[in-house]
Amino acid sequence: MAMRMRSGLSLLRRSIVAASPSAAAERFVGSRAVVSSGTISSEFTRNYADAPASKQQKVKVPVTMFGVSGNYASALYIAAVKVNVLDTVESELLSLVEASKKSPTFTQFMKDASITKDTRAKAITDICNQAKFSDITKNFMAVVAEAGRLGHLERMVQRFSELTMAHRGEVKVTVTTVIPLPAEEEKELIETLQDILGQGKKAKVDQKIDPSILGGLVVEFGQKVFDMSIRTRARQMERFLRQPTNLDAL
Repeated sequence: MAMRMRSGLSLLRRSIVAASPSAAAERFVGSRAVVSSGTISSEFTRNYADAPASKQQKVKVPVTMFGVSGNYASALYIAAVKVNVLDTVESELLSLVEASKKSPTFTQFMKDASITKDTRAKAITDICNQAKFSDITKNFMAVVAEAGRLGHLERMVQRFSELTMAHRGEVKVTVTTVIPLPAEEEKELIETLQDILGQGKKAKVDQKIDPSILGGLVVEFGQKVFDMSIRTRARQMERFLRQPTNLDAL
């Protein structure tokens, strides 16, 4: 198994081309962040990011995002960066999403469109206060609740995490293997990925186990997939063997 993984790492070095997320500025018209069917007003960032005037610099998001969740995530990113609480907000929102997954009642509340705006906002505010969340997180959740978009919160947080990773120069790399990588193999893989990504980027590896790939490994990051699994090689060999043989060429 170790030999197969080492073979996969060698192939990875030869075949992967360095990839980096495209950086583009999220565009704000005036002081309003556009959201599909409406807007997140300037009050969205002003009320829950009450930073001193000296900190009200123009902030650009590291990755251009579209759609409702992308626009909410971008507006939240700008507000969090302005008051230097990016990591705190990310941690709080991730914990909130995880807690919601463990509570059927909370999950139902998040998706129930029949609950009034005031009830949603009060409930979310109480939850955030009890959890002692930062003002940025509390006010963001209030805006989401009042807009009736709590059902989209998980996706918003996912998009926000993409922005925070890009801000830190992190690149999410999903590595699928048959068994967990031994420490030595994992270290070698991370070093290989760092060489590929280059300076200023940090590989954030997410390991997945899938016995069906039979051996080797599958590496995914950005829009790239490098399949070095035994399963895929076997299928390629099978297709090759099924091709008709030209006896005249022998």
